[in-house]
Amino acid sequence: MSLTQARTVGFKSGERNIFFHVLTACNLSCRHCYINPEQHGSSTVSRETLEKWLELFQDKHRESNVIFLGGEPTMHPELPHVIRYAKKLGYGSVTVDTNGYLFHDFLDKVAPSDLDFLSFSLDGPDPEVNDPLRGDGVFDTCTKNLQKAVARGFNVSLIYTVSRYNIEHLHKMVPLLTQWGVKRFFIQVIGIRGKTAINGADNWQLTPEEWLEKIPKVAADAATHGITAIFPKVFLEPEEKFECAGRVAENYFIFPNGRVYQCPLCEDYPVNVFRIEENRLIKNTGFTEDKFFSLDIPEGCVINKMLQPDNLRYDTDGKPLYKISCCLLKQEITPI
Repeated sequence: MSLTQARTVGFKSGERNIFFHVLTACNLSCRHCYINPEQHGSSTVSRETLEKWLELFQDKHRESNVIFLGGEPTMHPELPHVIRYAKKLGYGSVTVDTNGYLFHDFLDKVAPSDLDFLSFSLDGPDPEVNDPLRGDGVFDTCTKNLQKAVARGFNVSLIYTVSRYNIEHLHKMVPLLTQWGVKRFFIQVIGIRGKTAINGADNWQLTPEEWLEKIPKVAADAATHGITAIFPKVFLEPEEKFECAGRVAENYFIFPNGRVYQCPLCEDYPVNVFRIEENRLIKNTGFTEDKFFSLDIPEGCVINKMLQPDNLRYDTDGKPLYKISCCLLKQEITPI
């Protein structure tokens, strides 16, 4: 058994992370998709605008990272160009999150040196678990292209979004990742936004006990097999101090309609702190998400308390049994 090391990945002061949704279109209709076209727009960002917006958020004096998202980002024909453009601008790391279909001959148009990570989303260890969530045939297509990417030398990650529908199968992913040669495993908590917000949230979310019992154990198992496992902290210990990423780091969630959020929990609502107009970043006035970043409450994240109160439990004296961490705070277990 390999030695492992566990740590909480703190927010880096001054770090800038750009989550760039280059379009909202997708070839799939995942049951738990968080994209909300009414709030995020339905357009595809043009090549010229992609370049301008990358320039807008790049800061040579800060560690800047960009993650290209969708919808399905490889459906954008200009994605290979903007990946290289981001590198040219000096972004510290460039990642693409894909559903695995890799449109426009994506692997033939980018080189492993262009990307720091190519992340595939898969929510089950076989078609019987994954495909009811993501669509018929998705497991076979995704895993085939994932293995092709590994063989070509790309740094491949896998993202598994945990819910009540697939939690019992999570542990089966470790031998598959070992077999496929995947070295980074993201275990993601289900977000109650987009489709899940209107499709029976109680049917999706795990209890605190389920999360704490199962997730760290599988992550530790992955690390003993040489795989770095990363998952949201979610629940803080009573003595742990709550920290909001909005106070320390710079995280920007950009959508095709020009909305720019700093907290992903808020993306279903028109409370974005910034907007882009004529390729300029403008701070909105009025009731915006940042008004809550400085608030301290016993429950931890105030936005979680407002939007997802079912995550919280209290003792007979009204004291929270758990504190909810910032959704961007991660735990990491690495092989030594």
